[in-house]
Amino acid sequence: MTTETKQWWKQAVAYQIYPRSFQDSNGDGLGDIPGIISRLDYLALLGIDVIWLSPVYQSPNVDNGYDISDYKAICSEFGSMEDFDRLLAEAHSRGIRIVMDLVVNHTSDQHAWFVESRSYRGNEKREWYLWQDGYEGGPPNRLLSLFSGSAWQLDPATGQYYLHLFSPEQPDLNWENECVRTAIYDLMKWWLDKGIDGFRMDVISMISKPSAALVSDGGPGASAINGPYVHEYLKEMNREVLSHYDIMTVGETVGVTVEEARKYAGYESGELNMVFQFELMETDAEDGVGKWTTRRYDLVKVKEVVSRWQTGLDGVAWNCLYWSNHDQPRAVSRFGDTSTHLYWEKSAKMLATCLHMLQGTPFIYQGEELGMTNYPFQSLEDCPDLETHNAYREWVLEKKVYTHDEMMAAIRKAGRDNARTPMQWDASPHAGFTGGNPWLAVNGNYVRVNAQTQISDPDSIFSYYRRLIELRREYPIIVYGSYELLLPYDKRVYVYRRILGDSALLVMCNFSAEIITDLGDVLRTQDPLLIGNYPADEIQAGILLPYEARVYLSSAGH
Repeated sequence: MTTETKQWWKQAVAYQIYPRSFQDSNGDGLGDIPGIISRLDYLALLGIDVIWLSPVYQSPNVDNGYDISDYKAICSEFGSMEDFDRLLAEAHSRGIRIVMDLVVNHTSDQHAWFVESRSYRGNEKREWYLWQDGYEGGPPNRLLSLFSGSAWQLDPATGQYYLHLFSPEQPDLNWENECVRTAIYDLMKWWLDKGIDGFRMDVISMISKPSAALVSDGGPGASAINGPYVHEYLKEMNREVLSHYDIMTVGETVGVTVEEARKYAGYESGELNMVFQFELMETDAEDGVGKWTTRRYDLVKVKEVVSRWQTGLDGVAWNCLYWSNHDQPRAVSRFGDTSTHLYWEKSAKMLATCLHMLQGTPFIYQGEELGMTNYPFQSLEDCPDLETHNAYREWVLEKKVYTHDEMMAAIRKAGRDNARTPMQWDASPHAGFTGGNPWLAVNGNYVRVNAQTQISDPDSIFSYYRRLIELRREYPIIVYGSYELLLPYDKRVYVYRRILGDSALLVMCNFSAEIITDLGDVLRTQDPLLIGNYPADEIQAGILLPYEARVYLSSAGH
């Protein structure tokens, strides 16, 4: 193992806020920046170090803020720039840093840059986006949008197609144009000079488009991921902007492998601090339909993926750790067990243990620390998410792979709206999220699952997360120790070691409802227990209870 260099962003615990669903302050049913400010003491109590703030920029909100029409303005639904400045000051006064979402693969079609670009073919900003002539009366090629359908949209006024890897209202920027890159670097400096503490970079692995994706040959469109110049652009970004500030940079890198991650986030690469990988999120996917399935994850595959990233980046790059975010279903519903109250609580704590004891920077998604669950969506009308509607049209109406009921079951398991239901603060109407009508329905279990009941309960999921964060600050081995997987093929338990100098952690997590007695000497350790999710008087040598988690601290001379 290469000794890890200490950095504040390695030792940090991050917390993602999805502003629309966090806290409404004015009764309009939408979360906002003043609402976030009102809950900063809650986050300080939890113990987090960094807020990753999902987009609050001016936007028509076709894709909930990931379609930006003005990078230097705050969306009026969320408040004002004065509100943002106050959020930054209030967070910093509590020792909490703010990392902004940077969405620069594409803009909104209402951004001034694109309005100019589409005005006429000779406009100076025409080359800021990716325009092509059609092919035989149709799009330039068969490249598909990630939101389904063609990735090309015809602009009748100029007779050409523009590229959009997401919705037609999200035209892709042309990063090969130096003026585009300069404008992006300028807006990044503007925010960093304001005092923010870094960027989470949306789909940053897609900014460089392989030429095969753009040629008008009528053939299948090539993948637009990890393109030929992406690392050149990020090195330039680092030289021009990032290296001049003490910040945290996280890339959302769709399609990244361990080998590619070493390029994006390698200590010597001169690009980013770390990247989000998606392989873990694909352990319950199904061939042909991807995430739109009711299939459960395979724990052996989960361990294989996590272990490959843990060992593959050790000493050369840094991991991002997460079970869920605004694009993923709720962690305890997906990887845990919500069939009984006991299993819900134990599995939520077990998942937290498993993740927070790994090497990397943990990201908590809002409500995860309370064990918030998926929402029981019954109709498509309950789901505002664009991706869900496009998937329904594709799999039910066009390809007829699923019936309505089958697709709704897949949506209840995998739809992005599961993560976007309002934060559950207390047992008052709408869970204390709003005094008005919430933009998205509140999960009906809020009377039982809410922050108010858990903050004062020393045995709650919230209190358990607090303890995990405290342990991270207390024991450098949790941050910097190397990783070793045990029992790789056991389909019930995830057991691993962390080693740093003369110390070792033994982490054991039961991902099943079984009482496990056949793990041999692993379960008979005599080392001191650091943390566990069952009361001390229920812990038995040689036995792992349903969804039990234990962490032992020992000498490395085991």
